[in-house]
Amino acid sequence: MSQAEFHQRLAMLTAQVAGRPLDAALDTWLNAEHGPASATYLGLKQACVTGAAEGWLCNRENGGIRFGRIFKPAPGLYGFSVDVVDMHDVAGPHHAHPNGEIDLIMPIEGEATFDGRPAGWLVCPPGSAHRPTVAGGRALVLYLLPEGRIDFSR
Repeated sequence: MSQAEFHQRLAMLTAQVAGRPLDAALDTWLNAEHGPASATYLGLKQACVTGAAEGWLCNRENGGIRFGRIFKPAPGLYGFSVDVVDMHDVAGPHHAHPNGEIDLIMPIEGEATFDGRPAGWLVCPPGSAHRPTVAGGRALVLYLLPEGRIDFSR
């Protein structure tokens, strides 16, 4: 899969979530409509695995976490930026989501969870904060950030 094809898949998804509140209802909807058994989830997971292996995803490393912003916020992605991280039994840096965050959790090894959640989607509402943590193995996590906003704590 190319970066252009990856962008196209993400554009189809972000079109469906654009303008919706980032809340528990969206979390439930994403997991029902695009959960781990869905073509959307499986296609995005395969693209992320391929992109990481080919080096166009997760092309930086710090503190045992591989990461990278593949797409800046853009109209074609309905104002979302796209980041992907590769984490293995590690906690990342504490940060806040001024506009919220949508996470796609993709276990790669073991029974990896992200912030205690298994494979699927996690929606963090505007103003939420956390120290992103993968436990029980290795996972790729795709982040959709409205306007690309993320505030790292000092």
